[in-house]
Amino acid sequence: MTGPLVPFREVVLKVHSRCDLACDHCYIYEHADQSWRTRPKSISDEAISWTARRLAEHASEHALDSMSVILHGGEPLLAGPARLRRVCEELTSALAGVAELDLRIHTNGVQLSPRYLDLFDEFDVKVGISLDGGRTANDRHRKFANGRSSHPLVLRAVELLRQDRYSHLDLGLLCTIDIRNDPVEVFDALVELEPPQVDFLLPHATWDEPPLRPDGSPTAYADWLLAVFDRWTEHGRKLPVRLFSSVMSTLSGGPSLTESLGLAPTDLVVIETDGQLEQVDSLKSAYDGAAATGFDVFSHSFDDVAAHPGVQARQLGLAGVSETCRSCPVVRSCGGGLYTHRYRSSNGFDNPSVYCTDLETLVRGVEERAAASLGSLAATEPSELVAAGQDLNRTVLAALHTRLGAHGHAGWGEAWELAAEAEETERGAGALDEVLGHPYARTWLLEAQRAPDGGAHAERAADRLAASVAAAAVRARLELTVPVRFDDGRLFLPTLGEARIGDPGERGTALVRAAGEGFLVHREGDGGVTRVADIALDSPGWEALRRVGSDGGPGFALDDLDPYRDCFGATAASRLTPQEAAAWGVRLDAAWGVLRRRVPQQAAEAALSMVALTPLAAGATCAGEHGYGALGLGVEDGVEELALLLLRGFRESKFLALTEVTDLYAADGEWVHQDPWSQEPKPFSQLFSETFERVGTGLFDPRFLKGVRQALDMIESSPELTIDGTRVLAGLRKELADSTDGTSGEEQPQARGNV
Repeated sequence: MTGPLVPFREVVLKVHSRCDLACDHCYIYEHADQSWRTRPKSISDEAISWTARRLAEHASEHALDSMSVILHGGEPLLAGPARLRRVCEELTSALAGVAELDLRIHTNGVQLSPRYLDLFDEFDVKVGISLDGGRTANDRHRKFANGRSSHPLVLRAVELLRQDRYSHLDLGLLCTIDIRNDPVEVFDALVELEPPQVDFLLPHATWDEPPLRPDGSPTAYADWLLAVFDRWTEHGRKLPVRLFSSVMSTLSGGPSLTESLGLAPTDLVVIETDGQLEQVDSLKSAYDGAAATGFDVFSHSFDDVAAHPGVQARQLGLAGVSETCRSCPVVRSCGGGLYTHRYRSSNGFDNPSVYCTDLETLVRGVEERAAASLGSLAATEPSELVAAGQDLNRTVLAALHTRLGAHGHAGWGEAWELAAEAEETERGAGALDEVLGHPYARTWLLEAQRAPDGGAHAERAADRLAASVAAAAVRARLELTVPVRFDDGRLFLPTLGEARIGDPGERGTALVRAAGEGFLVHREGDGGVTRVADIALDSPGWEALRRVGSDGGPGFALDDLDPYRDCFGATAASRLTPQEAAAWGVRLDAAWGVLRRRVPQQAAEAALSMVALTPLAAGATCAGEHGYGALGLGVEDGVEELALLLLRGFRESKFLALTEVTDLYAADGEWVHQDPWSQEPKPFSQLFSETFERVGTGLFDPRFLKGVRQALDMIESSPELTIDGTRVLAGLRKELADSTDGTSGEEQPQARGNV
């Protein structure tokens, strides 16, 4: 099985093949592959030049904005300052104007001196140092051939790198785990050195050569790491620890931050001192020649390596892990473990990691410990969900301003300045928040964000922002004059209503200024500025958004005016007559009463979050592309039917809102799930969405609960679920548990229609 070529963004360049230490856990010298014995000690000028050429070629062909090169060994500092300068100069020159070069070096630190660091400062080479803890821990493996400790020299290197003139080059420390060392002592020793980052590495092992387990515990490495995690937490998690950050990222739906975990395709190639192009270096632990490709920089491109079967096998994501791993709930976080650690001579790499039990225990342990500090309150708190949606609108608005403002759009710039002026008072800021937090604000913001710069969409966005500022000014009674465009003789102010200020078909710009319980409208003409209307918000000439469906509560805005109410993908009804609106109100009031009696908790939450109901001339009740709190209402007979459709719409709208501001799942579509009610295969997102809706509607009509508990169990055991998804799932279980008839309906016959 192969996939599309994934370009290499990271190159490990071996500048020297020997080392001044004799670490007994080194995969280069102590494991299966011994090819180092036949390689030149130092990289040649020719290999350097061809490497630089291949880098530029690859970056250009794939339009890469940057490439990272890690100078490695052996011990790279043994190449000497002159050879390292040659490498830096050639790589920098080759990539100039092609891609940004990120140069790094990984060293044991023994040879590090100001002479090297001055060179690295000149070429901005970041420095990572290997250190396994305090002296006792470090000397367990990292010693000279004569048994002498390397620890004092490494500490000297770390202190040198911490100096003000070199601290900007400090990448941090790499620590290889030995479970015989005390985890807390190791962590404390590393923290004491104040590195910018620490990374913990599992010692390379395979099923043929399994890792050390003195007490036979299958979770010894997880237990060690979790002890470090607990100590890290005691320290306030201030020091970045890449392994832990990666696990927490994937648990929250984000990417892996390290090659050793996660399902991201490999994007790394190794160049040996003789110019040979190889796969990831750790494969040398598997068997002799495991990393070889048969290619070299003199005759082959990086794309040749990318097409190699061994590289392709590590670019398949989920399809590249064993069957056992594909069905494991933590596979998104562990990724099946480092490819090398899966090796067994009898069947190659088609196995879980030799650290499988450790990795699962680590992921679950981090999840248990970090869940409270990860994710979003919006997943569990209805008020926070509303606030998060409003924050999202503001974020999109700011991004839109950056784009339109950069193009000097005059209308947008003027509206933005007026918005800033409106926010100078607390009253004005609150009013503008209310207007820009409206569900239909999301509609016009997204429309403008997706559109090309300038053009009609930019004009519409500028017009809508100005109208929003005017509406906020009227709400807050600000002394602010706002130019607002009107169309067909009608002036619309979002969240308020509409007034006729001109003849049908007439277009133009009106100046709106708050006055008393309404606003004044002026227009510019040949004779100057003329006052054309004095609008009171309770006058017959003002068409306000009407409120319906209260059943004793605040009710909802019946929005049959907003131009962006066409976001439902169905035909929005024209302005309802007073009689039609009254009829809608009666039906909604009755339906709302049913909801308050049958599902009081959901009705109370909907009352807090639902803002606008828009009548549709055709089509079923639905949610559209808008912010949380709007619903399109189709024509439905019967109070019970309308109540159920309102509830369905609310649940659908809420789930969509959750997915906009939280990561409930990740890697959607990688797995297929068969739902319990239709037995149809579907992606996780659809299964979760339908289950979310069915829990809500099932509390209204228990027949919808058929298969729900089975679906909840499926979701809980699915790899796609994130921390926030787990919280939402717990909320669904609590809804069922809190309902008096939460267990009824499972065996009842299916209701009429598709439930």
